[in-house]
Amino acid sequence: MSAPDMGTTKTAHSDVTPKKKRGPGALATAYLVIYNVVMTAGWLVIAVGLVRAYLVRGSYHGLYFSIEKPLKFFQTGALLEVRIVPSSVVLTGFQVLSRVFLTWAVTHSVREVQSEDSVLLFVSAWTITEIIRYSFYTFSLLNHLPYLIKWARYTFFLVLYPMGVTGELLTIYAALPYVQKTGLYSVTLPNKYNFSFDYYTFLILTMVSYIPLFPQLYFHMMRQRKKVLAHVEEYKTE
Repeated sequence: MSAPDMGTTKTAHSDVTPKKKRGPGALATAYLVIYNVVMTAGWLVIAVGLVRAYLVRGSYHGLYFSIEKPLKFFQTGALLEVRIVPSSVVLTGFQVLSRVFLTWAVTHSVREVQSEDSVLLFVSAWTITEIIRYSFYTFSLLNHLPYLIKWARYTFFLVLYPMGVTGELLTIYAALPYVQKTGLYSVTLPNKYNFSFDYYTFLILTMVSYIPLFPQLYFHMMRQRKKVLAHVEEYKTE
């Protein structure tokens, strides 16, 4: 690389500006808008299904069965998610995978827990969270984000995250006796692979993993809330 002329060194340095991070291209944006609209609509279907079932039955017990299929479909669909806003890959991966795991490896696999009130607790928290979150992503992509949706995105989690985690942990805890009794997904020795796996212990370790990871996710959102909403307030006062 050749050195710049001495007479132009100052100008060259003053003209250097940081490169802006590129957003998604037109095709990627179209895909993301469609994906987020579909996911928003899907979780709205789940919300309507819960309300309708409650009005018909007059009880919140066993409402899981009324939305079981769409819940499995749209929660699994989160694996296709492409992040719109910057976030921690580890924390995001934990959140998505833990929900898919709970949907299939716990609630689907241990039918005895499907009538537990804890299932309705986390399903309700997920439903409200996802409707807000995917709406937020959709309007952000379209560059028309209403303040109400932004505020809801960075405020409702204060209650919904602890509510969802409580439901998840109680559901896993309720599944433990059935997993221990049946040996579900466990592999015992001897076998030709010389490998053993105790699903009961794995579920306990999963519950323990919430201790370090949930506070990180929660306080990450707290920091984001302070930054985003404070910026909005400053903009309003200008």
